[in-house]
Amino acid sequence: MKAIIQQDTADPTSLEWTDTDDPTPGPGEALVRIHAAGVNRGDVLQAAGHYPPPPGASDIIGLEAAGTIEAFGPPVESGSTSGSESSEQSGEQPAKQWSVGDQCGMLLAGGGYAERVAVPITQLFPVPRGWSLTDTAGVIEVAATVWSNLGMVADMQKGQTVLIHGGSGGIGTFAIQLAHAMGLTVATTAGNADNLELCRSLGADILINYRDDDFVAVMKEHGGADIILDIMGAKYLDSNVKALGEKGHLVIIGMQGGVKGELNIGRLLSKRGSITATNVRGRSLDDKAAVVADTIKHVWPLLEDATVSAQVTKTLPIADAAEAHRLLKSREVTGKIVLTVE
Repeated sequence: MKAIIQQDTADPTSLEWTDTDDPTPGPGEALVRIHAAGVNRGDVLQAAGHYPPPPGASDIIGLEAAGTIEAFGPPVESGSTSGSESSEQSGEQPAKQWSVGDQCGMLLAGGGYAERVAVPITQLFPVPRGWSLTDTAGVIEVAATVWSNLGMVADMQKGQTVLIHGGSGGIGTFAIQLAHAMGLTVATTAGNADNLELCRSLGADILINYRDDDFVAVMKEHGGADIILDIMGAKYLDSNVKALGEKGHLVIIGMQGGVKGELNIGRLLSKRGSITATNVRGRSLDDKAAVVADTIKHVWPLLEDATVSAQVTKTLPIADAAEAHRLLKSREVTGKIVLTVE
């Protein structure tokens, strides 16, 4: 098959569409022909040498994709908790019964920038009714990330106030829609008027220009945030704690602003606040199976009735992966970028 292979590990732009070995599906896995792959900041970080795949995962870049099932690996051995059994054993909804020829979306630890990928069956998503494979490829990672953090970790509830940083990006545009649909008051940050208007159109109630406004002061005017979904990490740590309301929960999912920050524990204690830092990529197969099953259960109906819409704003041929990474880093596009495979 062909895949995007980084020719020089010291050069993040040396991404070439070239020949490599076909993957072989293992027990409990499906072999999927890829039609489109979403582009994520984790992909850009991996190309720069900062976000290596977990042990045993493909070293090909790509955390989400959509395509058509071509084959299956051997059955899972009796007593194993991997593959198609894990979601049932973890108490989640039973795994969908998949067949060769079915279209699907995929949550991946790696391997999405390719013609084919081997993926655990429990990390397959049905294509939402009415959605294309291209749009599906751009929603898998954001849906799993946002729901696992706002829904499963922070337990968002109707009537709460959530602050979403980076509202015009892939995570942000999805999180705004989902939180709005769940009945929360949504505050968001973005860097210019056009991006803030996009956020407003998706359901944001409180618009904060991070270049001109102090989001701490704005959130204090609204009683503080019950939940903050943060992509910045160290740079915003102190300000995020200040912006929390009583019993507020800061959920850190990114480190665009650095990895080391100073925490005022006294301020956090006074608010009886909490901080959680999470990712999806490095979790166990059972954890991922639970995230996938819960995301399908709670989020997929909102996709199928158009309560939450696709935000794929740029598509490129997969051979142009380096340009897609440049666009994502430059913030020249909002929403999601998707690479298409002929």
